[in-house]
Formats: sequence, structure tokens, C-alpha cells
Amino acid sequence: MPIEFYRERNLPYGCFSNFSKHSFVIDGQPWQTIEHYFQAQKFRGLPREHEIQVAPDPMTAKRLGNERTTPIRSDWEAVKDAVMYEAVLEKFSQHDDIKAVLFSTGDETIVEAAYNDSYWGWGPDKQGQNKLGLTLMQVRGELR
Repeated sequence: MPIEFYRERNLPYGCFSNFSKHSFVIDGQPWQTIEHYFQAQKFRGLPREHEIQVAPDPMTAKRLGNERTTPIRSDWEAVKDAVMYEAVLEKFSQHDDIKAVLFSTGDETIVEAAYNDSYWGWGPDKQGQNKLGLTLMQVRGELR
């Protein structure tokens, strides 16, 4: 039976959410959440990147990242999966407590039960790509 997660406050797997408040450092830069990092990378090198980095919460970071007043980087579609992988790897590498939760899933399938997202989650019909779940499983295997 797959392990489902969605909201950061839902235990025990809320730490799998990109909104979970587990900060991490990449390239010497601190990030409050994966959502902050992921959204900011759409604007790497632009002032919008820093604006998202210091956003007060992950929902604000997401809103800022989805605004198109500043164009996103031209290679975003090609790099977004790698950006997510790097963030997930660093988050779980830097927090032993949530790494233990990830390891506790054994070899089970991990699914982001996001009905509104067929790319990162399983979508409205549970037939989505579940890219975030796949990324978590990949990181789980690498960190073992």
C-alpha cells in the first residue's frame, strides 16, 4: 500500500511536503523550505530570487514564484526536476530526524496525494506522474 502525504502538518509523513519547515543550505545559501528554494530557482540571478528566499512562509514563496511579472529562466522545464532532486537530497541529508522517517518507509511507494497537481503529485484521477514521490524514493535509495 503506498505511503501518501500532502500537507506538512499531517504526521508522520508531513516532513515529505515541500512546505515542511526544515531549513537547509545549498551552495552556502540558507533556505527555509524546499518551496522557497524551488520557486526561487525559477529566477536564479535575478532580484526576484532573493525576494522569494526571504518570503515569510512557503505559500508566499509559491505565490511569488508563480507570478509572471518577471519571466522565468528559459531552461526551467529542462532543469526543474534536477532542482527538486537537489533540494530534497539536501533537506534529508541535513536532518537526521526526517531522514529516519524517510527510511522508515522501507521500499514502499511514496505518493504526493495532491489532487490538483498531476506532475508532482497523483492528480485528480490518481494517474499523475507523482514526480515528488519518485524523487523522495530516489533520495531514500541514495541515502541508504
